[in-house]
Order: sequence, then structure tokens, then C-alpha cells
Amino acid sequence: MIRVALVDDQTLFRNGIAMVIDSQPDMTVVAQLSDGSAITTMAREHAPDVVVMDVRMPGVDGIAATSTLRRELGPDGPAVLVLTTFDIEEAALSAIEAGADGFILKDADTEFLLSAIRAVHTGSQVVSASATRRLFAQHRTRALTRPGPEYDTLTERERDVLIEIAHGKSNSEISRDLFISEATVKTHVSKLLAKLDLRDRIQLAIYVYRTNLL
Repeated sequence: MIRVALVDDQTLFRNGIAMVIDSQPDMTVVAQLSDGSAITTMAREHAPDVVVMDVRMPGVDGIAATSTLRRELGPDGPAVLVLTTFDIEEAALSAIEAGADGFILKDADTEFLLSAIRAVHTGSQVVSASATRRLFAQHRTRALTRPGPEYDTLTERERDVLIEIAHGKSNSEISRDLFISEATVKTHVSKLLAKLDLRDRIQLAIYVYRTNLL
């Protein structure tokens, strides 16, 4: 049973999502909050597996709440799935950088939300490929920094894989497009994470965005 906590300042929305989740045979809502001010206390008392959290809330927002969870509970804390009103929103990316496991639109269909909860519960990251592609199309001229010396340690093939990840492609798609096996793709991804000192594929994509590598 996946234990889910909901953090959103809109009571009707929160209650509606709770009804949907509680209707699933493999999920249950164990706690609800209207903002992130008591996020750590809630996590310790109710031990949710996944926190579904609005990124924009009065008081303590989703970015600060995610950061607090990661700082105080570390890897033992729940997975965090943030909700955003806009497909490409700087606040959602900031939440990912703070340690969230993915973001989806608040108006996503019910099945996608449920699938996203199940995905982050199993350790996967959730962000739509369309959102990733639009992110780079929209922000490719707004680089905040330049690649550091860590980028120079990457091989040419690792750089190719990094760009493919930034376009939101799966391992199988990268394997097909670069004419390499999925096992080789996984090896490259592992090396990228180690060399760039990043946590997951989403942070790899953000790295490309932040350094304007496209």
C-alpha cells in the first residue's frame, strides 16, 4: 500500500485528489496539509511514501518544504511529486533542484497522476518529455552559468547521452538514436551522474539547461 500525503492550500482540490487516491486498491491518503510549515512533523508522524505537493502555496511553499524534507530526513524521507499550474515553471525546476522527484501539471488527467505517484514510489523520476523539450526551446538563451571543469571530464559519447537525456528521451530511445545498447546507455548515465555529482536524470537535464549546452 502506497502511503500518500497531500500538501496544497486549495481544500477542494486536495479533497478531490484524496478521493481519487483512496479509491485505488494500492494507495491511501495518510495526511493532508495546507502548506509546508509542518512538513517534517507530518512526515515523521504519518510516514508517507510519497508527498504530492503544490509548488506555489502561501506560507511555506513547495520548494522550501522539499528542501526541508531532504535536509532533515535525507534519503529516508518520502518521495516528492510537485504540482505546477504551468508546464514550464521556474518554481517547479527549483523544487526539483531542492530534491523533488518530479513535477506534473495540476490539471493532468487522473490516470497520469496515479501513474506518477506509483513511479516516484518505485524510485523513478517523473517529468514529461514535452515539458523538457519546451523548457529548452523557451530558455536556451537564458543560461545562468557556464559548464565547469567537470564537463571536461566527460567523453564525447557521454556528452551525446547527456543531450539526449535533456531532450527527455528514455534509455530505449537513446539506444535507438545513438545505435548503442540499453546496457551501454545505463552505464553512460551512471558515469554522468558520478562525474557531474548529480542525483538523477532530472538534475542532468537541469544541468544542461543551466549551462546552456543546447
